[in-house]
Amino acid sequence: MRGLTLFLMGLGMMAMNASAADLTAQLNQFFKTRYGETGQGADTLSVVVRTPQAQWPACEAPQFSLPGNSRMWGNMSVAANCGQNRRYLQVQVQVEGDYLVAARQVIRGTALTVDDVKVQHGRLDTLPARAVINAADVADGIALRDIMPGQPLTMMMVRQPWRVKAGDNVNVIASGDGFNVASEGRAMNNATVAQAVRVRLNSGQIVSGKIGSDGNILITL
Repeated sequence: MRGLTLFLMGLGMMAMNASAADLTAQLNQFFKTRYGETGQGADTLSVVVRTPQAQWPACEAPQFSLPGNSRMWGNMSVAANCGQNRRYLQVQVQVEGDYLVAARQVIRGTALTVDDVKVQHGRLDTLPARAVINAADVADGIALRDIMPGQPLTMMMVRQPWRVKAGDNVNVIASGDGFNVASEGRAMNNATVAQAVRVRLNSGQIVSGKIGSDGNILITL
């Protein structure tokens, strides 16, 4: 009798292990597909399920979704739907890939050059928030703080160069349904491309718009 009990327990453990392998494999595929859709690169990706197995979805092929604007990696919550039944799984998405670090010390207020950064390979999910993966994201960026050699770059460390500075003469283009009206004025604040800027027109009127890549202030009526 004891032997039969141990045999049944062994079968139960095998079923649990198979279920764990199946769920992990499905989650790995879900996140790999998500990376492909976003264009993000990841050399290796592995999902670790933190939720106890007793709280896992009951069906064999749950439908996964990410509530809200979830992170690309690290600790997150995944909704697992089995028909009308929904469970939330706490997972850790471990990703390896390339990211940028400072190749040398960068002084606050200076513009980044290609010699200031280098590519490093490692775990992306252990990096600080908004780590820089693509060099184009910080091209010509201005350092907002001193950056030490080997320090991973984040988007919070840099800003784009000012496209317009307070006091600059600017062109304002107001567009609407079938018309464009151009005027001139003076910028009242610093701003980068796509940021909002206030302009005092030559007439004295103050308007707000966004800066285009050509430096013109665009207003949609």
